Amino acid sequence: MLEQFFKLKEHDTSVRTELLAGLTTFLTMSYIVFVNPDILSSTGMDKGSVFVATCLAAALGSIIMALLANWPIGMAPGMGLNAFFAFTVVAQMGYSWQQALGAVFISGVVFVILTVTGIREWLVAGIPSSLRSAIAAGIGLFLGIIALGSAGIVVANPATKVGLGDLTHATTLFAILGFFIITALAALKVRGAILIGILAITVLSIVTGHTQFQGVFSAPPSLAPTFFQLDILGALNTGFFHVILVFVLVEVFDATGTMIGVATRAGLIRPGNPGRLGSALLSDSCAIVAGSMLGTSSTTAYIESASGVQAGGRTGLTALTIAVLFLLALFLSPLAAIVPPYATAPALLYVACLMLRELVDVQWDDVTESVPAAIAAIAMPLTYSIANGLAFGFISYVTIKALSGRFRDIHPATLLVAMLFVIKYALFPG
Repeated sequence: MLEQFFKLKEHDTSVRTELLAGLTTFLTMSYIVFVNPDILSSTGMDKGSVFVATCLAAALGSIIMALLANWPIGMAPGMGLNAFFAFTVVAQMGYSWQQALGAVFISGVVFVILTVTGIREWLVAGIPSSLRSAIAAGIGLFLGIIALGSAGIVVANPATKVGLGDLTHATTLFAILGFFIITALAALKVRGAILIGILAITVLSIVTGHTQFQGVFSAPPSLAPTFFQLDILGALNTGFFHVILVFVLVEVFDATGTMIGVATRAGLIRPGNPGRLGSALLSDSCAIVAGSMLGTSSTTAYIESASGVQAGGRTGLTALTIAVLFLLALFLSPLAAIVPPYATAPALLYVACLMLRELVDVQWDDVTESVPAAIAAIAMPLTYSIANGLAFGFISYVTIKALSGRFRDIHPATLLVAMLFVIKYALFPG
């Protein structure tokens, strides 16, 4: 049955290979079940409920990808947008987490419409590659400053804005150690390096008395505190326009780029033949809507899926395996509840470092491309907002191109996005 449904022979693979590939991908992306609840619970959301929502959203998204697209790509709440959700939309802008979930839902619906109508491809094709690369790097810098703050390495300083924390504090040292463990294991190509690093620091914290052990396995916590708690009407508030725009844009760039990259490596996309890319994009869009109903930030395709492809994964059976493993992870809620912020901070910092490699794709020899890209990347951590970074990047790109006499280089999609951000700042400057 599995052979016929997933067309294993056609893709030159086997059940054993697909199961192994699914396990490989799960090990590399499962850190999200600890990191996401830690980030979103800072908004006042129930940590146990977010843990369940994270596992269910990842499982449901991966199942949709398996059955609809038959691609070996794992889905889960994305890094970057969860930080934007918690630290910008809720903490900085003052909206409730229910309204933020409503914004995620609306962005998901918009995403479905853009995908079905083909506008999504038009948007992706129209955004300059340098700006796309800088957006990914800027999100990395944003995650970096959040991670360093959670670790106690960077602290507020009234004289210099930020300063160095107490490097002799035990939990700060734990975070530093965790980062070195993750990076060293990754260098040695150990699967699940991030997960091992998080668990190692959590165990160290328990042993040294900084965290109280509460067990490992139990029945999953209740989903009720976040299930269908989204405030859609509140998210339709005029001040939420640019929040939804940011969710949509980042989802478009991040998920599309990830899926094309992984699918190309798996041989599922060839020049002139996009394969089942349309179905994969629709799967991604539907997963965002479902995740918001469960109570988590935007669900997206994970670049870690490339590890499963490297292990031989070629079909949706890999994604289905990932889904089953996320469902089994539901019974690890006591462990997830005791993972401290300084254990997840190293994971955030490591992911941030990986995202910075996107800067190599910026066209540095053309200042009309490189300067807007640099502004976008710099503005995200320094304004503590992915939204501001996106806005500054798009607006400066259009302005610099126009003033340098290269208006024809500006794609209508880029011009449209820049204009929308200008309107936002003109009407809602706060």
